[in-house]
Amino acid sequence: MKPPIFKLFYLYFFCMVLPGAGRAWAQADETFIKNIYNEALIHGEAYENLRTLCKDIGARLAGSAEAQMAVDWGYTLLNRYGFDKVYLQEIKVPHWERGTPEAGWIINEQGDVLKLDVLALGGSVATQGLLQGEVLEVYDIEALKQLSAKEVEGKVVFLSKAFDPTLLNTFKAYGACYPIRGNGTSEAGRLGAKAVIIRSLAMPNDDFPHTGTMHYSEDVPKIPGAAISTNNANTLHQWLAKGKVTLKLQMNCQTLEEVVSYNVIAELTGKDDKIISFGGHLDSWDVGEGAHDDGAGIVHAIEAIRILKKLGYKPNHTLRCVLFMNEENGNRGGQAYARIASEKKEEHICAIESDNGGFLPLGFGISASDDQLKAIQSQARQLENFELYYFPKGGGGVDIGPLKNYYPNIVQLGLKVNSQRYFNYHHSHNDVFEEVNKRELELGAAALAGMVYLMDNLLN
Repeated sequence: MKPPIFKLFYLYFFCMVLPGAGRAWAQADETFIKNIYNEALIHGEAYENLRTLCKDIGARLAGSAEAQMAVDWGYTLLNRYGFDKVYLQEIKVPHWERGTPEAGWIINEQGDVLKLDVLALGGSVATQGLLQGEVLEVYDIEALKQLSAKEVEGKVVFLSKAFDPTLLNTFKAYGACYPIRGNGTSEAGRLGAKAVIIRSLAMPNDDFPHTGTMHYSEDVPKIPGAAISTNNANTLHQWLAKGKVTLKLQMNCQTLEEVVSYNVIAELTGKDDKIISFGGHLDSWDVGEGAHDDGAGIVHAIEAIRILKKLGYKPNHTLRCVLFMNEENGNRGGQAYARIASEKKEEHICAIESDNGGFLPLGFGISASDDQLKAIQSQARQLENFELYYFPKGGGGVDIGPLKNYYPNIVQLGLKVNSQRYFNYHHSHNDVFEEVNKRELELGAAALAGMVYLMDNLLN
């Protein structure tokens, strides 16, 4: 049996050492990829599919009725396209509900009152009525850990760290701020705080609060956690510089019993049993419509497999489109998918994820061995004529990440897009269908289909 990387070495040699043959191979690939782009841009269905998902179903937090409707929508649509297999993969997911709209105010020493734009963080406990407390501003988690319980006890901790505007990759700015949302309530609760509010994890100054998941440590009292808009955060910071500020906050959120949900899967059967998975997550947060996060990734994946079927492509390996459930607040879908694959002794050689929004595609991040990375980057040069130039080391996604635990040699890729506007919308009421550009969405779908095609022909 050939070692798994044999084909990679062969193709690398074929293209580099025998350039004439390599050019013929590349020309055939480029012609097929051009056909992919033509189908996506002339007869594409991604934009209309996204409109339906956003407008007819809406926001779809795992465990909700809307999430179940999204499962039904995905299953029906994939069956309508007539793929070789379409099926549901059962999982259990958490069920958290926001309840009645949050209400919050800050009051300064002069008696000025500002009504807040506020959202409970996902998984937060309720305030049990109208909570009131003096606000203590702390920059970030590390600064909070330096404080004593005496300094924090009974206060409402305001974690005010903002995105670093000098980071051109806004996902890096997001990652640097994530701990204030993910860990803030536990660290403040450990010191006796009443509640936590954070500056929304967003790049612009606007009036849209951004929610997102947070985590409670089992050994710490659970306290409410909420995000306020960046404009509110700026005002609060200014008021605190001049004196004492009191916050009043009411949230009625609750965590209910786990419910049954599903990953939705479609396949084009390959010539062998090896599997290339690609997809996005079907769930979203419960505000906005989940258009960029991750409705765009869902329709990218559906459109990719639709186009390959429409063009009559016969894959070497089984191509599996996966609409994952519960990425936002648990990743149960990704974990179950990987575990079930291992239990079935499936052979997974590649996984690709789209979860960066429906913006202009730039390329793919690649997680692979050094030899595989060189071979993939060499083949990816064929995508330069389609204005995809960025193929750095390091790629993947939350949903496909668990596969690495069972398939350590799997190649993982993540679609890279222009990220400058993503955090205008992420996890907010602003993430709606109207904020997605039709052509950029179609280009993303074509890019994903093109990469699936290249991986199917490159990997053995």
